Amino acid sequence: VCFVILKPVVVTFVNKHKPWIETSYHGVITENMDTVLLDPPLVALDKDAPVPYAGRSFTKQGEICAFKIYGQDAPFEAVVLNRTSGEGVLRASSPVDCEIQKEYTFIIQAYDCGAGPSGADWKKSHKAVVHIQVDDVNEFSPVFREPMYKASVTEGKIYDSILQVEAWDQDCSPQYSQICNYEIVTAGTPFAIDRNGNIRNTERLSYDRQQSYKIMVTAFDCGQKRAKEDVAVHIDVKPVCKPGWQGWNKRVDYEPGTGSKQLFPKMHLEMCGGPLSGVKAMVELQTNHIGKGCDRETYSEKSLQKLCGAASGSTDLLPAPSPSTNWTASLLTDSGRDSDLIYRFDGRQAANVPDHVVPQNLTDQFTIATWMKHGPSPGLRAEKETLICNSDKTEMNRHHYSLYVHNCRLVFLLRRDFTQVDTFRPAEFHWKLEQICDKEWHYYVINVEFPAVTLFVDGVTYEPYLVTDDWPIHASKIDTQLTVGACWQGHLVYSPQTSGEVATPRFTQYFHGSLSGLTIRPGRIETQKVISCLQACKEGLDINSLESLAKDIKFHFNPAQSVLVVEGEDLDSINTAMTKVSYINSRQFPTAGLRQLHITTTVQCFGEDSCLAIPDIKAVVMVLPPSEPRITITGSNRLVRPASDLRSPLGVAPFKEIRITSTVIKGDSFTHRPGVMEVMHNLDYCDVLLIGEELNPEKESLEIHHSAFVISTNSSDYVVMFLHLQGVDSMAHYEQALRQVRYRNWRPASLSERRFRVTCSELNGRYTSNEFNLEVSVLHHSAPVEHVNHMAAQPQFMRPVHHPLMIHTLNSHMSAPPAATVVIVVCIAALVVIVVIGVYRIHATHQDGSREDEDGVKVPDVDWDNSALTITVNPMEVTMKAWPQSSCIQPRGVKLIFFRGPHSAQFNLKWAGPVQ
Repeated sequence: VCFVILKPVVVTFVNKHKPWIETSYHGVITENMDTVLLDPPLVALDKDAPVPYAGRSFTKQGEICAFKIYGQDAPFEAVVLNRTSGEGVLRASSPVDCEIQKEYTFIIQAYDCGAGPSGADWKKSHKAVVHIQVDDVNEFSPVFREPMYKASVTEGKIYDSILQVEAWDQDCSPQYSQICNYEIVTAGTPFAIDRNGNIRNTERLSYDRQQSYKIMVTAFDCGQKRAKEDVAVHIDVKPVCKPGWQGWNKRVDYEPGTGSKQLFPKMHLEMCGGPLSGVKAMVELQTNHIGKGCDRETYSEKSLQKLCGAASGSTDLLPAPSPSTNWTASLLTDSGRDSDLIYRFDGRQAANVPDHVVPQNLTDQFTIATWMKHGPSPGLRAEKETLICNSDKTEMNRHHYSLYVHNCRLVFLLRRDFTQVDTFRPAEFHWKLEQICDKEWHYYVINVEFPAVTLFVDGVTYEPYLVTDDWPIHASKIDTQLTVGACWQGHLVYSPQTSGEVATPRFTQYFHGSLSGLTIRPGRIETQKVISCLQACKEGLDINSLESLAKDIKFHFNPAQSVLVVEGEDLDSINTAMTKVSYINSRQFPTAGLRQLHITTTVQCFGEDSCLAIPDIKAVVMVLPPSEPRITITGSNRLVRPASDLRSPLGVAPFKEIRITSTVIKGDSFTHRPGVMEVMHNLDYCDVLLIGEELNPEKESLEIHHSAFVISTNSSDYVVMFLHLQGVDSMAHYEQALRQVRYRNWRPASLSERRFRVTCSELNGRYTSNEFNLEVSVLHHSAPVEHVNHMAAQPQFMRPVHHPLMIHTLNSHMSAPPAATVVIVVCIAALVVIVVIGVYRIHATHQDGSREDEDGVKVPDVDWDNSALTITVNPMEVTMKAWPQSSCIQPRGVKLIFFRGPHSAQFNLKWAGPVQ
């Protein structure tokens, strides 16, 4: 038997081969996923075969144990799926976002499992490059780059592209980040859009039909994802460019009291790109339909002269018809108000001015003024048209002075008498002006400083272009006749139509036109300041912020400020100047209604007089109705006075406590609630009317001693039923005048009461006050009063009461003998007579002083006409030694204190001797 003894053999394994992988890999991963699809797949190979190890296990020399990635912040990891086959997978270690990074590149190596006990024998493959592309997901919607789009087109044109809208997408891939389509959401619009966002019109647009369009547009990306928010596109349609003014309103509302208001704040001149060298614009405010061509203060001519400070003494040749001014009653009028009374002459009317009205003292200095509206003379052969004429009343037809129109020329004739100058002197003065025949209202003033004659038209001075000399008129005793609207022909002439019969005196050279405020002021001429004030217009055009205008802008107004001319070379400067043109009306209560605006424009081009025709502009200014004032008259409605006051030379002042106020209702701009505000303005007349029976001139009178106003009455046989105070003045002055009105009745025994009514007016009846009624009663009897305190003065407005004379002795409990009582009564009676005489003289002296006060200076706080005289004897001032039983008393003296209203006067009387 043979035995074979086997000994263990130790075999040492050597890891001789490295793992093998591909040299490069390409992978794709979808964003927000973790698995990477590699091409080729991730597989590592090792040639080393696996063998047992230490008799117990086998070594893993041919297996793959790991893949390692080398790269900066590569969010990936490699995992071995099968060690034996070497298969692996690439995964994302954190979320991958295409919008952050689209591609990744890094290095990968494979490691085998051939490590010994110490792990030092691992083999690693060569380095392979891995390229990974991140696939996009359509997670974002398109967004438009602008919140809104605007464009403008000209009417009548077809555009290939009006504007282009653009949207974008945040997705990273071309498929989802590109905008593949646009669409108009709004239906029924004449527009279309292409894939590039270009909007065009599909039909010709009309500015008159529709001036603007608003359409909504949306966008789609190539993944057909729609924009979350559509975008608005505004397309304005402009009219075909026509040169002219743009941006102005046809109506401008003006609220009274707001000062100056811009008429065209947004107006500009459109030139359509045409070259220009200058622009001239004329703005005209047309107010011919308002009064005498302007919204002037509606006061009478005399009131206006007072307001303007004109000298007194003018004679009104065209006053309002009245019993005392009846020569204008037959004339035609265009207005019923005295303030704006217009007489219209149609070639058949004229008026003879009474001799007592005609100024008789015309010297080398005088003024003739009138408002005149006149057009071209009718007929082929123009005749003289006389405004005023002073000619012989009878026997001859000499014209001493006259003012007439002939062939649109104004002529003033002045023939001197031989008694003044016996030389060839200037006699006719001619002016040729456009205003004479333009059918507009103008204010004419002729200042005569012989031999110089100056004409003012609307405040502008004009010298005569022709002066004709003539001989003076031969002196005669023939009376003259002053006429208005024609010239008086007093000479008897033979008429061929009547076979040689003598024709009667008649009017000739009739006037065709309108006149107002025709006056003559003899002895002095009017100043230019007053003339400008009399014709000044209260409304007109204005320019705000003159300092902001360009230096090359030229502008000028006509005297009435109804026409403004603006000239300049730069279009922008002209536009700026026109935006500052304003309307202003300084009247407190302007006439409401429309005012026409007319703008004419001339454009000059280089080397041409005019190159473009700019259409005229016609607009209106609407003056809104003003807040009407409420004139209120207040005071005591009842006045009770003793009969003695009514019998006094001054009588009583029934309106001593009268008060005139004026209020308007104004809206609050903040709360829009109306509020009452007191305003101060002028009145032009007040009437004091007697209600009831007529005044009896044998025992009554109603008068005012002094006043700065023109006072008229209905005096007929000296019976006065009312007082009319006229003249523009403040309400305070009218109050003072009314307080000076006196009522006197020197036989008041049969009088029980008198009633008066007061009314006042502003703007000649446009605004009237309430009817203030006052009743004046007579206090015939008074009740006795036991005790009177002479220290208590009567209040100023308390009705006075007669206090009887009361005498108290120191020893009132003692009784005097009957004879002594008679003597005491007789002594007191004598004393009262003396006191009454003294009081009467004091009263007469005060009356003279009161008249002086009323004529000029008024002494305040002294009123001797408003209360009864109160005489009080102070018994404490009567000192007596004793009451003797003789026939008379012997007092040392008596102090008398007189009370008159709130005032007192003291008199100390002493006895001269015994009283029998």
